[in-house]
Amino acid sequence: MINIKNLVHRYTIWESDTKKSKKTVLDDVTLDISPGQMVAVLGPNGSGKSTLAKHLNVLLLPDEGTVWIDGKDTKDVSALWNIRSNVGMVFQNPDNQIVGTSVEEDVAFGPENKNLPSEVIQERVADSLRAVGLLHKRKSSPFRLSGGQKQRVAIAGALAGAPKCIVLDEPTAMLDPAARKEVINVINRLNKEAGITIILITHHTDEVVGADKIILMNQGHIIREGTPEELFDDISILKAVKMDVPQVTELAWRLKSRGVPIRTPVLTEDQFAAEMMRIYNGDTIREDC
Repeated sequence: MINIKNLVHRYTIWESDTKKSKKTVLDDVTLDISPGQMVAVLGPNGSGKSTLAKHLNVLLLPDEGTVWIDGKDTKDVSALWNIRSNVGMVFQNPDNQIVGTSVEEDVAFGPENKNLPSEVIQERVADSLRAVGLLHKRKSSPFRLSGGQKQRVAIAGALAGAPKCIVLDEPTAMLDPAARKEVINVINRLNKEAGITIILITHHTDEVVGADKIILMNQGHIIREGTPEELFDDISILKAVKMDVPQVTELAWRLKSRGVPIRTPVLTEDQFAAEMMRIYNGDTIREDC
């Protein structure tokens, strides 16, 4: 689905009114993402993850290297429409994405720009809102919705374009914990049930435990790549780049450091509860754990 090789991106920085220089934001990034995967790109602010996201929808072009989306080079101007049709984007602030006076008008904006028949548009709008649990709000003003609901409308808008992949750039950054959970549940469901390739850009480590693969970035480089179990098996690398660790994972590691025979990494509260029950019941721990 996505193949990135030796990607380099530089921004122009004005040091004064007359002097400018280049800053390398992505440095030799190579990455492969298969169809149907849920991939989380994790990293602190300034790590380059949002710049990477913009390359996936051709909002930016490589200074060096190549980005292939569904077999098409992003530098090929003739492929631009096809790439953007197959890769939907959801950004950080849902208010910046609202263009309609009602929820259904907002979601219909993308399909209408493709000049699709009205009956197809109506069907896509209904299906997309149903997928994010907001069909009952279709006549409502999007400005009267909560932050989490607005972000779900934005996801529905991307979904209405029938993309193969949706890139979400910090979609929960402006939401409270309850709304964050609401949005992440929708994202997980779209991936698991609809088979849509999901790329989630975030700095919240607790949002990535359900991903198939995690890409950890720092200062424009990919410094670690693997499953959630592989990444959280050594939390020192997260702490080294000033990333928070999920509370339940941190608690499990602290207990282990004090001699409690808990098997790590622990990624969810259910896993933690199961480990506590195993220890309480006196089950022995394997040497290779």
